[in-house]
Amino acid sequence: MDQTRFLAACRQVMESRQKAGIGTLGEKSLHAALKLYLEPRELHREVTVGRYIADIVNEQGILEIQTAGFDKLRNKLSFFLESSPVTIVYPSAGVKRLITVTENGSVSPPRRSPKPGGPWEILPELYRIRPLLTQPRLSFCVPVLEVEEYRLKGGQSRRGYTRWERMPVRLLDEVWIKKKADLSKLLPAGLPEKFTAKDFYRLGRFSQMAGSMALLAARELGAITQIGTKGRAYIYQVCVPKS
Repeated sequence: MDQTRFLAACRQVMESRQKAGIGTLGEKSLHAALKLYLEPRELHREVTVGRYIADIVNEQGILEIQTAGFDKLRNKLSFFLESSPVTIVYPSAGVKRLITVTENGSVSPPRRSPKPGGPWEILPELYRIRPLLTQPRLSFCVPVLEVEEYRLKGGQSRRGYTRWERMPVRLLDEVWIKKKADLSKLLPAGLPEKFTAKDFYRLGRFSQMAGSMALLAARELGAITQIGTKGRAYIYQVCVPKS
């Protein structure tokens, strides 16, 4: 983890966004900042690999930064894994400040989100690529960030707003999952060695649907296993040492 380099990458991206206008470019600020932070050398970014474009290709292999929509990553990932180690980079907001932009352009004061994020937030997305999770060439990186999230009020969203842009502010942690012993880092903070699905959902702040997907992904990875039942609830156990 290099806080100085991360802040320099954020500053460079923010300056370019100010010239062009926030949210006007195809690549979002969070994605651009992480790409610049993880690989400062321009020649190693946006590299053609077969019929696809990889975010980064360097001495570590291929790094793909994915902020959502892992189902769209399956074919690309399968192709890359045939010939190279691949690291999926998935940012998580450990601290999030919400800023609402109204239809007339007024901006609300930042409001801190009560929901802390962490590396476990990658698990529901990993559910979407379950057949690939046991690939030995596949690893993960979860940068845990402080971000400012801009939301547009109105539109078609059922919640009354649409997420417009996430601006990275600070790097809080950088979690790398390269071997089986690292898998416990993806489990919700405070999870006991033996637990129920309800415990898992509560500690990870998951909805029931997202929690179910996360639980299945954790089982597929080999981070947890089902060991029995208690009444009508399944009992799970952590399979890897907890850091």
